[in-house]
Amino acid sequence: MNGGFGPYKVIELPGGIAVSQTVTVTWFIILVLGLFAYFATKKFDKVPGKLQNVVEVLVESIYNLTKQTMGEDKMGFAPYVGTLLIFIGIANISGLFGLRPPTADVNTTFALSIITFCMVQYNGLKSNGIKGYFKGFLEPIPILLPINIIGELANPVSLAFRLFGNIVGGVIIMALLYNALGFLSGALGIGIPILQAGIPAVLHIYFDLFAGLLQSFIFAMLTMVFISMAMD
Repeated sequence: MNGGFGPYKVIELPGGIAVSQTVTVTWFIILVLGLFAYFATKKFDKVPGKLQNVVEVLVESIYNLTKQTMGEDKMGFAPYVGTLLIFIGIANISGLFGLRPPTADVNTTFALSIITFCMVQYNGLKSNGIKGYFKGFLEPIPILLPINIIGELANPVSLAFRLFGNIVGGVIIMALLYNALGFLSGALGIGIPILQAGIPAVLHIYFDLFAGLLQSFIFAMLTMVFISMAMD
């Protein structure tokens, strides 16, 4: 997608395959997280250093959150929940570093929500069996079957658009603000973009940091709730 507030094409591979900002920033985030995971877990000491302390606290927090939300019997989902939290969190705050958040692209948020949807259905089927799984769509009364099916299909849609809408909304507001401040600087005859350098800082803290981390937490929490409900 080119122009407007959407991600633009960065490169074009042989065969006419376009690689957008979303893909390149996602690759970069994966590379950074991969390198961090490698070096942070390369060597663990009995007396932990600062980096090892950070890693241990992060992992312990994720496992505690999973235990409190899903129950001790579902601790196996902690790695997936942690991956969602960390990846979405880093993707959301990437705007602080001048990058376009991958989660401001609906393709990314839908991909994440579809993965969660597949996990919900798989674990629901595995936990309740075929009979129990399909019986759940007939509760509390069989006449609600169409509504239950629609509700189940609506979950990944709501997950995707909730995350996408909040992040892309921040991107649009910040882009409009920068354009307005640039125009104001020109109107006042200021050659150096002083207004663009200082005024947006507070909004960046809200849209990129606070809202970004909050939305990653909400996505992970809803994922745990949906999986738990399907298995119980």
